[in-house]
Amino acid sequence: MLDANEPTPVTLTVNGKAESARTTPRTTLADFLRHDLGLTGTHLGCEHGVCGACTVRLDGTAVRSCLTLAVQADGAAVDTVEGLGATAGTEDVLHPLQQKFWEHQALQCGFCTPGFLMAALAALEEDPDLDRDGIRERLSGNLCRCTGYAPIVDAVAEYAEQLREARS
Repeated sequence: MLDANEPTPVTLTVNGKAESARTTPRTTLADFLRHDLGLTGTHLGCEHGVCGACTVRLDGTAVRSCLTLAVQADGAAVDTVEGLGATAGTEDVLHPLQQKFWEHQALQCGFCTPGFLMAALAALEEDPDLDRDGIRERLSGNLCRCTGYAPIVDAVAEYAEQLREARS
C-alpha cells in the first residue's frame, strides 16, 4: 500500500516528450503538470471537475486533470495546451484550432481556453463529423464567463469543417 506522503516515481509522456518526477500519491495530475513539470498552461479553476479549465488529453481522452491523480497517469501519454503549437525557425506557429479561436475571437480573458482547446481536439479526434449541436454537447462541461460560447462553437465548427475537407 502506498504511503500518501511518500513520494513515488511517475513517468509519462507529455506532449511527445518523456517526463519523470517523484510526487506524492495524492498529487493531482494538474498539480504535477504545473508544479513538478512547469507546464502552467493547464489552468485550475474550481478544482472539483466542474469548470473544465484543467482539461488535458490522457491517452487521447479528455480528462479533468484536477480529478486525476498523477500516479494514475503513470505510463500514459498526456497532451497539454503547450504541445499544440509549433516553432518554424524563430517564429511560434499556432495550431490550426488555436488559429480558429483567434480568428473567431473565441477567447477573451483566456483562462478557459486551454481546457476548451483540449476538449475540442479530443472530441473531434473521436468524431470528426460533429455538427454544431454535437460540438455544443461535447464542450458543455467547459465553462466560460467571457465569450458567451458562440465564438467558441464557431471556431470549433470551422476547424471541424477544415478537417472534413482535408479528408476528402
